[in-house]
Order: sequence, then C-alpha cells, then structure tokens
Amino acid sequence: MSFTLYPAIDLKGGEVVRLRRGAMEEATVFSADPGAQAAAFGAQGFPWVHVVDLDGAFAGRPANAEAVSRILAATAAPVQLGGGIRTLDTARAWIEAGVARIILGSAAVKDPGFVRAAAREWPSRVAVGIDARDGMVATEGWAETSDLSARDLALRFADAGVAAIIFTDIARDGMLGGVNVEATAALARDVPVPVIASGGAASLDDIRALKETGVVAGCILGRALYDGRIIPHEALALAAA
Repeated sequence: MSFTLYPAIDLKGGEVVRLRRGAMEEATVFSADPGAQAAAFGAQGFPWVHVVDLDGAFAGRPANAEAVSRILAATAAPVQLGGGIRTLDTARAWIEAGVARIILGSAAVKDPGFVRAAAREWPSRVAVGIDARDGMVATEGWAETSDLSARDLALRFADAGVAAIIFTDIARDGMLGGVNVEATAALARDVPVPVIASGGAASLDDIRALKETGVVAGCILGRALYDGRIIPHEALALAAA
C-alpha cells in the first residue's frame, strides 16, 4: 500500500494556525499568507495539501473562501478541503473552484444522505472526516460529542464510494504526543476504505509506525511540521521507501 503525507493548513480569520485539541482559543498563528504556505509545501515535494476552514466548521458554512482561493492559486498540488461543507451547492462550488477532494465531517453524522449523494456525484473526490474523542465521534468543530462510535460511522459509508476516511484522535491533535497508531490501524482493518491518520504526529517515528501497520494509507502533518520537528525531505523519503 502506498503511503501519502498531507501537510495541513488550518485557517482561522484568514491566517494559518494550529490548535491544541481543537480549542479555537488556543490558536497559534504560523503565517498570515496561506497561499505562500501552500506554495512552500509544493516546493518541498508534498503531493497533496490538506486544508481545514476552522471558522467554517463552527459556522456550518464556508468562512475562509478568500484564503482557500489563494491556496488554490498558489499550488499545483491537489487540495483536499474540509470545514463548513454541509450542502451539495457548497460542495459543487468548491469542486468547480478547483478543490480536488472535499472532506465531510459533521454532515456524516447529521446528514448521511448528503454524503452519499456527494460521493455519487463526485466519485473519488469525497472523504469522510471522523473526529473522535475517546472513540466517540465529535461534530460542529469538535464542540459536540455524539453517541456514535468512530467505527460505526466509518462502516456506514463503507459502500458509499468515498475516497478516504480521515481519522482524528482529538485528544492528541496539536499536542505532539504521537499518533494513535493502534486506533487508526484498527479502523483501517475494519473498513474497506483507505484510512488517513490525523492528530498528534510528532516525529518520523509516527510516520514509520503508521506505515509499518501496512493498512493505514497516509498521515496528516501539522504542528510538528511547522515547529521543525519533522523535516519535509526526511518524511517524504520515509513515506516513499
């Protein structure tokens, strides 16, 4: 199985930030120029860029459209985008704007019919974002926790034609404490859809451990990349080995 690395650009107020455990009040600003950040990731050789409209996730509609447009204009790498995509019209607008893959999170819990319709409309261009707190799915920018397990939600879309499942362990996100390899691999073994790990990647050891499971399809890199704990060329070489 190939293993893909996705550098993350999280947008808040038009700026590139990283959060700790999804808390908006704990945002660290890393750049005021999202386009330049996307261009830098492309120049470093990353094959994708992962973008999250944090304000949009809370508002339930796109809130950083200008910043996303700057990212799309600045890089030739395919962009996957999540945050505030709750209708087919919104999804269509982003895909027509050049987004390669849309990520549907809260909608997967609250409007599964929409997710299935989007996956039918745009085969291979829809991912389901599953963000879990103690194994249970969180929604609305992680502000609410549902009574649905990550595994059960993933299985709901096993036959929907989605391109990937992006699994985030909220407790580890932005904390540099290491990825939850066991939970991610267990999910990947249970569902016939590629699973991408998110949350907590702190070093090359995390990338190595995920890759060695043989079942996880990739990893999203956030704070460790911005802090210099993960060096792009080393990470990419490891992923490609």
